[in-house]
Amino acid sequence: MVLDNRVALVTGGGRGIGRAIALAFAREGAHVAVAGRTAAAIEAVAAEARALGRKALAVPCDVGDRTQVDAAVRLAQEALGPIQILVNNAGIAVSAKLADTDDALWERHLRVNLTGAFSMARAVLPGMLAAGWGRIINVASTAAKQGYPYVAAYVASKHGLLGLTRALAMELATSGITVNAICPGYAATDLTWESARRIQEKTGRSYEEAVRSLAAFSPQRRLVEPEEVAALAVLLASDDARGVTGQAWNVDGGAVQS
Repeated sequence: MVLDNRVALVTGGGRGIGRAIALAFAREGAHVAVAGRTAAAIEAVAAEARALGRKALAVPCDVGDRTQVDAAVRLAQEALGPIQILVNNAGIAVSAKLADTDDALWERHLRVNLTGAFSMARAVLPGMLAAGWGRIINVASTAAKQGYPYVAAYVASKHGLLGLTRALAMELATSGITVNAICPGYAATDLTWESARRIQEKTGRSYEEAVRSLAAFSPQRRLVEPEEVAALAVLLASDDARGVTGQAWNVDGGAVQS
C-alpha cells in the first residue's frame, strides 16, 4: 500500500472527485479526514473509508470561511495526527455572462476556489514543515489553462489556483513537500450534470444531448471518471512522486495539450 498510515485531508470529499480520492487513499492505506459542507455526505464517505479498515473522520467545513478551515484542520489533527497529504478539491462553478456576474458571485468563486485552497495550505503547512514531508494536491480544471465562455469567475479562480500551486511548489522545493495540480476536463460529477441542465434550459436540447455536447470537448468523446482523477492523486501523494512538483496534470482525454 503506497500510502500506508499516511494522514490525508480531502476537501469537497462528500461526492464526485473528492469522494473518489478519499476512498482511493483509504484503499492505499491512508487515514482520511473527509471535509465538506453536507454532513450526511461526508459521514457516508468516512464510513466507507472505515469499512476499508482505516481511521476516517467527517469534518464539516466551508472552505470559504477561514475560521471553519482552521477548526477543521485542528479537529482532523486531534483525531488522526498531523496532516501529511492535503487535497484541495472543494469548488463551485456558476455560469453567467460577465455583465450578469455581480460582485458577490465573483468574490464567492475566489473565496471558495482560490482563497479556500490558500487557507487550507497555510493551516496544514506547519505540521508538514516540522515533519519534512508533505503533499499538497490542488484539484483545478482545464479552465486553469484556457478560457471558457460564461464562466469568467470560475476560470479566473482556477487560473489563480494554478498560480498558487506553482509559487508554493517553488517556495517549498527543498522542504520535502511537493505541490501539484490536477486539471480534469468535464467529469461524471454533479457539476457536469448541473452544466448539462443549464444547457438544456438555455438551448432546448434534451438532457442527453447536453451531456453528449460536454463529452464532445474530449477527443475521446467521453466524460472523465472520478476514479481516473483519484488514481493520479494517489500517485502524486506517494513517495514515488517525490521529484514531481509545480506541475499541472491534465485528465481530459487530450482536450488541452499543455
